[in-house]
Amino acid sequence: MQHEPLNILLADDDEDDRLFFKEAFDEIKIKTKVQTVNDGVELMNYLNRKDIILPHILFLDLNMPLKSGLECLKEIRESKALKDLSVAIYSTSGAEEDIERTFLKGANVYIKKPNDFATLKKVLSEVVSINWQYHTSGLNKENFLLSI
Repeated sequence: MQHEPLNILLADDDEDDRLFFKEAFDEIKIKTKVQTVNDGVELMNYLNRKDIILPHILFLDLNMPLKSGLECLKEIRESKALKDLSVAIYSTSGAEEDIERTFLKGANVYIKKPNDFATLKKVLSEVVSINWQYHTSGLNKENFLLSI
């Protein structure tokens, strides 16, 4: 039984996507604390603060202004303090090139943003239920793209 809430962080420049994301977690029966940031610069400034508790899972949009999700992922994996952070790419893109690049840069899972709210809730529930220690140690291309 989970006592402490899962700390979830979403970096996404789309206000509607941030709203739907938070609403989906409000309806999922898993105790979470969801925070959002609006772009890659805000994300990296937040993650590099000394006074925060790092999220259990970072949901990272690829296409953001100022600093892309790919640039953020590269910085996270190069940072001693952040390199072990579980990163779920959360993008509208289903392009094989984006999936391949984020896999090679060290993302833990790739999620194509669902088109409807019910599927979004199912996907998010699945992601927070993953045993991340197993998932990251057994990471391979076949289990990288989350299909629901």
